[in-house]
Amino acid sequence: MLNKIWLSFFIIAFVSALATWIGGDGLVFERLVQAVFSMAKVSVEIAIGLIGALCFWLGLMKIAERGGMVDVLAKGLSPLFTRLMPGVPKGHPAFGSITMNLSANLLGLDNAATPMGIKAMHDLQSLNKTPDTATNAQILFLVLNTSSVTLFPIAVFVYRAQQGAASPTDVFIPILLSTFASTFVGLLVTCAIQRIKLFNTVVLLYLGGLVAVVMALILYFMNLTTELMQTHSAIFSNFLIFAFIIVCLCWASIKKIDVYDSFITGAKQGFELSISLIPYLLAMLCAIGVFRASGALEYVLDWLRTLVITLGGDTQFVDAMPTAFMKPLSGSGARAMMLETMNTHGADSFAGRLASTIQGSTETTFYVLAVYFGAVGIKHTRHAVGCGLAADFAGILTAIGVCYWFFG
Repeated sequence: MLNKIWLSFFIIAFVSALATWIGGDGLVFERLVQAVFSMAKVSVEIAIGLIGALCFWLGLMKIAERGGMVDVLAKGLSPLFTRLMPGVPKGHPAFGSITMNLSANLLGLDNAATPMGIKAMHDLQSLNKTPDTATNAQILFLVLNTSSVTLFPIAVFVYRAQQGAASPTDVFIPILLSTFASTFVGLLVTCAIQRIKLFNTVVLLYLGGLVAVVMALILYFMNLTTELMQTHSAIFSNFLIFAFIIVCLCWASIKKIDVYDSFITGAKQGFELSISLIPYLLAMLCAIGVFRASGALEYVLDWLRTLVITLGGDTQFVDAMPTAFMKPLSGSGARAMMLETMNTHGADSFAGRLASTIQGSTETTFYVLAVYFGAVGIKHTRHAVGCGLAADFAGILTAIGVCYWFFG
């Protein structure tokens, strides 16, 4: 999928540039070449700028991991999943893998979440009587992964800081509301198709508690002016993030974990990750750079603007839509689109904030599907794609609405 997307950017850019050149613009190919060199430079600058922040947060995540916070979250979520997956026997090892995976996702531990997710899929596959066809439990697990239920989208904050945002965390509440909508809709749609009974005391307690927290946030911010809303959102976000840092450190210290050594171990991974990002950023940013320089991206966005105007809508959100279009297909592509949007319009522009919110609200549906189902040889995905895309659509629509509410 990613191979076809990347190749398509260059081919479409060439065709678009050729049409523009024939139309009388003799400098279009010069702009394409300049875009390649410009984006190559930006790619390296972004990766280098990320080193410090990534080192810090991966160091902190290593402390949380060694301190056992993931294990505690896993135990807390276990009662819920035993009821959402009635086809899995109580006490089966799959529940441990599932809750560990989702707990790691909640804390933003992507590197730990993926291996746990693959193990969970293998554990669920051991119960599969038709090995090439996804079971209900496997589909529900995949949808919860694609809906990106993450409490601390640190990566988005890091990229916003690197791009010069005045308050990198000002999108925290919008992302929280958007990822909640994505996860909630994905869960409801999947449960409806699978006829899972949600009117269960345990399920209602978990979901009711989550809904109550989100509704409390919404009611609180509804009573504020736009200016106060942004101010309080930034204060609340920064307080929660720093409180999370303190909790991680204190928790690990109480558990007799060497927090300094754990931090250094994780920070080393952050340095390696920053450098390893350069080829991926280079590939995608150069492709998107020529796609924009050729005029092809503007053709698409102009068409969308015309449609929105015809329907009587506001067009502010249109410039962030490339991230939304790319998100279900490619994580690195969506990340590059977000960076390109912030680089073009500014990190604190409406488009820059919306692209950041979209990036943090959902996961890459087709990538997750390919990795998790491919790991166990599943060919027939049944309703997995539809449910995953429903979650994506809900997250993107909510992101647009919430950003108009906070920043519009």
